[in-house]
Amino acid sequence: MDALPSYDRWGSLKGKRILVRVDFNTPVAEVDGRLEVTDDFRIRSTLPLFEELLSRGATVVACTHFGRPKGQVVEKYSVEPVRRRLNELCRDVELLENLRFNPGEEANDPAFGASLVEGFDYYINEAFSASHRAHASIMVPPTLVPSAAGPNLRRETTTILEILESPARPFVAILGGAKVGDKLAIAKVLCEKADTVIVGGGMAYTFEASLGRSIGSSLFDPSYVEQCAQLLSVGNVVIPTDARGLPSTSPFGPDAGEEPAISFGADIPDGFAGLDIGPASAEHFAEVIAKAATILWNGPMGVFEDARFASGTEAVARAVAKSDAVSVVGGGDSVAALQAFGLEGDVSFVSTGGGASLELVELGDLPGLRALRESPFN
Repeated sequence: MDALPSYDRWGSLKGKRILVRVDFNTPVAEVDGRLEVTDDFRIRSTLPLFEELLSRGATVVACTHFGRPKGQVVEKYSVEPVRRRLNELCRDVELLENLRFNPGEEANDPAFGASLVEGFDYYINEAFSASHRAHASIMVPPTLVPSAAGPNLRRETTTILEILESPARPFVAILGGAKVGDKLAIAKVLCEKADTVIVGGGMAYTFEASLGRSIGSSLFDPSYVEQCAQLLSVGNVVIPTDARGLPSTSPFGPDAGEEPAISFGADIPDGFAGLDIGPASAEHFAEVIAKAATILWNGPMGVFEDARFASGTEAVARAVAKSDAVSVVGGGDSVAALQAFGLEGDVSFVSTGGGASLELVELGDLPGLRALRESPFN
């Protein structure tokens, strides 16, 4: 991939106006009657860029999407709580209202994209996690004004591509999460790139079913059985050999109750569902991870938000954190798990972009990166 354009080439920024596309799609919750940001990681990660641009004399305006208002003005999706937190951290940066209030954003409307950069001298894309979306705020500005990649976008892109192109070996990839269809294409790529691919979470049950195991009422997608069987035949995919779960009629989740978890072997009987990998699988996964020189992890091993089914994800998280390998963790659930277990600072790199990092792994490029590289102002 050609190098992404840098804003260092712009020289003096005194008196210049810069639009920065960020991803401040942060979690919020009601506190004392109004919505407040509960995790400001994405805001704080952008502060060094803001401070540098301001110190060089620029006027900085940021823009972001927030939630899924589907082209309508929806009060609960206003960026106001995000704006308040940004103002507390860096009061000299203006934040525009939610880009997705305008239907032109997700439609990649040229007129809406042009309206965003009207009156601006430069544009910076610092939203890696949104750069797999061909939306107006990502695609149009680079065609109209000199544009550049922000430091976080550049760092995320470089880190992931370097892992894929020249990893220290053994290279162990860990995939989890609920839906096998969401990550099967990634699994195929990683089977070619990595020495071992560990598969856990709800997506693992379709792999298990492809071997003829009984999976009870666990998550299952029959349309992917044949592809899972093909991947298993490659020989470098490791799947669970035991599980922990509940009767299929029992509730689960962070507030679901105290019904004790049930342990299963390789087969889960009818009327029961697996919700986490079992202790034997967790131990085996940890042994594989301990031998790695490079680790890429995306997706939990079970419903870790429910304390009864957190042990598998915690075992993997602790194995990754303990390893001396270069470790890259991406995806909202994996990052949330690291935070929940107090391990966020014990990995080499935490990616802000779940879908974007997966698409970059799969395709080797993103629409937002192409837009920057192909800008006529380069």
